[in-house]
Amino acid sequence: MAHGLNNIDWTAPWLMPWREQGEWIAQQVKQGASVEQACNASLHLLKQHDIEQGAKTESTCSVQFVPQSALPDGQAYEQFIYDTQTVPTRDGLHDFFNALCWLKFPLAKKRLNQVQANAIQAQGVGAVRGSVRDAVTVFDENAALIQLPDSIWEALNVRDWQTAFVELKPSWQAAQVVIFGHAALEKLVNPYKAITVHLWRVPSELPLAEWDAWLAQDLQPEKLATKPFLPTPVLGMPGWWPANENPDFYADALVFRRLKAS
Repeated sequence: MAHGLNNIDWTAPWLMPWREQGEWIAQQVKQGASVEQACNASLHLLKQHDIEQGAKTESTCSVQFVPQSALPDGQAYEQFIYDTQTVPTRDGLHDFFNALCWLKFPLAKKRLNQVQANAIQAQGVGAVRGSVRDAVTVFDENAALIQLPDSIWEALNVRDWQTAFVELKPSWQAAQVVIFGHAALEKLVNPYKAITVHLWRVPSELPLAEWDAWLAQDLQPEKLATKPFLPTPVLGMPGWWPANENPDFYADALVFRRLKAS
């Protein structure tokens, strides 16, 4: 099976939003398909379902997945996707989760690619990416979309971990989290305490089915350039990791760092 896919625990809380489609794709790979072949098969089923249901095709993934060998030497990966509407995909966890995100958040992923391509066209491909491209990379690799009460957000914002995770633990029942970043999802296949995601807040009461369209509109270069992320150790989230049942879990200052004095 493609590198590491057989190690995925689909019962983990961070994978629940991804399980139905991801588990099906992983099963196709187990039966001999490449990751790109299995993802294209899943995309075909999605499009067929949309046609049968009379759903709008704009919300369906508009790219195809191709082998990594399709990317010419020396061409920027992001520009290639933008120009060809195809995503070079290797057999492994990293590209598997990237493709899965394209399937679940097609509008947001397309928007991120557009912002990247525009920045490349304006600045070229150099050693320094610039603030917008850096922010897009952070988001694409490591973002976690989150809906949560103001009280928790405010505590997280000042790195008051005890308040956010211990005192306000009951309030997390009103929270909803989807790990968007494919690098973060890859790390969480073999979880460890220090894994940190970058939170991006979703408006309260917005249904999950509308997150993709909202996110595609929210990912503006001006906003991304300010890097409005909230770095948070993801396994601190109540109910996500057995060890965090002990309040001392959050006393590890190497992981749950205090806000730096200004």
